[in-house]
Order: sequence, then C-alpha cells, then structure tokens
Amino acid sequence: MKHIDLLIHARWIVPVEPDNTVLKNHTIAIHNGLIVAILPQDKAMQRYTADQTHGLDNHCLIPGLINSHTHLAMSLLRGLADDMPLMTWLNDYIWPVEKQHLSDDFVEVGSALGIAECLRGGVTCVNDMYFYPDATARVVDQSGIRAVLGMVVIDFPTTWASDVTECLHKGQQLHDHYRHHPLITTAYAPHAPYTVSDETLATIISNAEELDVPIHMHIHETADEIEQSIATYGMRPLQRLEKLGLLSPRLLAVHMTQLTEQDIAICRRAKIKIIHCPESNLKLASGFCPVSELHRRKINVSIGTDGAASNNDLDMFGEMRMAALLAKATSKDPRALPAHTALRMATLNGAKALGLDDITGSLKKGKAADITAIVLSDLEQQPLYDVISQLVYSTGRDKVTDVWVAGKQLLKNRRLLTLNKPDIIARSQGWADKINQDRI
Repeated sequence: MKHIDLLIHARWIVPVEPDNTVLKNHTIAIHNGLIVAILPQDKAMQRYTADQTHGLDNHCLIPGLINSHTHLAMSLLRGLADDMPLMTWLNDYIWPVEKQHLSDDFVEVGSALGIAECLRGGVTCVNDMYFYPDATARVVDQSGIRAVLGMVVIDFPTTWASDVTECLHKGQQLHDHYRHHPLITTAYAPHAPYTVSDETLATIISNAEELDVPIHMHIHETADEIEQSIATYGMRPLQRLEKLGLLSPRLLAVHMTQLTEQDIAICRRAKIKIIHCPESNLKLASGFCPVSELHRRKINVSIGTDGAASNNDLDMFGEMRMAALLAKATSKDPRALPAHTALRMATLNGAKALGLDDITGSLKKGKAADITAIVLSDLEQQPLYDVISQLVYSTGRDKVTDVWVAGKQLLKNRRLLTLNKPDIIARSQGWADKINQDRI
C-alpha cells in the first residue's frame, strides 16, 4: 500500500471533467497538494494509507469555485450606495469615498473580509481588480486561497498612484515580487475603455505580451458607455479596442451586456474570454449578457460576482443559479444553460479564462487539490434525484462545509482555519464607523 497525505471519501464527486459526470462513493487521493487518483472507495482503501482521512458520507465534492471577477476590498463598501445607475453610483458615491479613505489598511481589511466570505462560500480562486494589490496579496498569502491579482491601471490620480506611470511601475513591482508564488499570479487590469487612453492601452498590450499575462477589463457594461465611446471616438468600445490590437485570447472582458451581432462576431474571431456578472448587472440595471448565444458560438464564458459594493455579496452559488435562469429567460428557451454548464462556467471555464486550467478548475489526476465539499442531506435539498441540478438550483453557500486549496484545508465544518473571523468583523466595523462618521 502507498502512503499519501490525504484521502477524502465522499458520497458523490462531480469532477466537471468529463462534463455532466457524477461519481458515487468515490475517493480523492491527494499527495503534495496534487490529486493522485480518483477511484471507488473500496479500491482507495486497498491501495492507500494516509496521514489524514475524511469521510463525508452526506457530501458532494466539486472543484473549488472560481470567482472570475471581483473587487475584494470593496466588501467594506457593501450597502453604502444602493439602487442607482452605475455612473451615479461611481461618480457620486464610490469614487468620493475611495478618494477620502482608500489606503493600504482599508484594502487589507476589505480583502480579508472578502476572502473570508469567498472561502465560506466554496470559492478557492479569485480574480481581483483593485488598488493596493500588494495589501490584497498579503491576505491571499495568509489565507491560502488562490488568486490572480490585477495590476490596476486608470488614467486619473488616486491615493494609490498619482498617474499612469506610477500605476504601471507598481504593477510591475507586484508581478516581479510574486512571479514564483505557488498561489498568486497577476493580470493587467485597465479599469474600462472610458477611463484608459489609447496610449496607455498600447503600453499595456506591449507589457502583457512581454510578461505573458492576461488583460482584465470592464467592457460594454452599460448603454451609456457605448454612447460615450461613439461620441468620443466615433466607434463602439470593442471596435476601438480591436483597432488598438487589444482583442486577443489574453483579454478577459467583464460584463459585456451591450453586444450586437457584429460585436459577438468580433469576440469569436479574437477568441476573447467573457466574464458574466449576472447579479451585479441586474442590480445596476446594466443589461443582459447574451450567454446562450455566446456558448453557441463556442466563446468561453465564466462567472464572477463583481464587488460586494454592487452585488451585494460574493456568493458564487447565487451567481450560478442566476446565470442559468437569466439565460433561459433572455433566450426564451428553458434548455439554455443547463445546470452542468452553469457549474462548468463557475469552475473550469473560469480556470481557462485565467490561464490556470492545467492547475485547477476540475477534479482530475495531476491537478491541484482545490476542492469544495457541500452537504446534500438537509431538509431543503430533499428529495435528491439529480446531484448537479441540486447543486445549482437548490443549494446555497451555507451548505459548504469544507474547502481545500492545493491540498491544504482552509475551511473545516464552516470554520475558517487561516483567518480570524472575530478580528475581521471588528476591523471591518471599525472602517464602517469611520466612513459613516466622515459622511455626517
């Protein structure tokens, strides 16, 4: 018998690869942070001994969820400004508060709050876009979550960077510092077409090619954005970005609610990846991403929550369900976006978008042991006919009990093992009190 680090026995395993597959009474064998085998429980017990063994008789194991677009530190602004259009929300509320309060400590506390929420919701990887990414990186390192951190670029001064040159310099420093980190990678993160100039985008394209990193950007989020681009540049944002050479397989286009047939053809031709944020788009009345049509065109679509300031949560189970329901309603086809496709969007498609699909996104021999365990025996989940359907349509993040990243357990029986929950709550409330006081 071979001795390994960890065996996890479960009633069900949904590996995502192969698609729409459910394994019953199987075991995941893990050693040195990697999956070494997935096999029936009786065979696992004959083949392996382990330092640790978990028996999850009422659980389903899935690949850890991947939140493909978020702003973790904005969790500190949850509920600050609700029920208003995007540009009003940004110009009159979010940007003024950020101008007054944005700091290394703000981002560290907000990132801890966001990462803790993500882990308790079964998320094992986040793609983050926010200022002071080095503060977020410290929390990522402490927590053990996997992360792609944005090298943020915006054409107006912030407390983090006085100009584009400083943005680019700090981004390069972040990339260089974490380039060999086992859990942290980087991506260029120009905010949006309306906040980044042609000259700046040209520099980002060149740098991204040199560093071989993705480019993560809000694009075609609202009708106002389209109108503004036509008025300023005489063309739609995607046409402008195509002319600049930004559209390529390394581009992660977030939101994409305003797409014409020509836009979709451009996306397919350039092989860009699209990140769908259904709940944020609904709350800000931004529009609808045509997910079913994008899938039909074989365009990779993954799911993100956006930030908790505009959602107002980081609940990927809620996003999966909403994505599936919205696709059915907007296409007028109940067969659009079935449950197994929604789960794939929240796992493997996210890994593909981030360039991490050889590491994570599915449960497969040789991949990292990024695993989420969900209890399926509660009253609200009965009876159970179809495991994947139950995961997407009937299960909430409160059913997540355990989480592992690279074989290390970060959540056990809903208890955070690497982050201090009371401390995070206290520090978060301290920031809320300060922001409220300054608003009076």
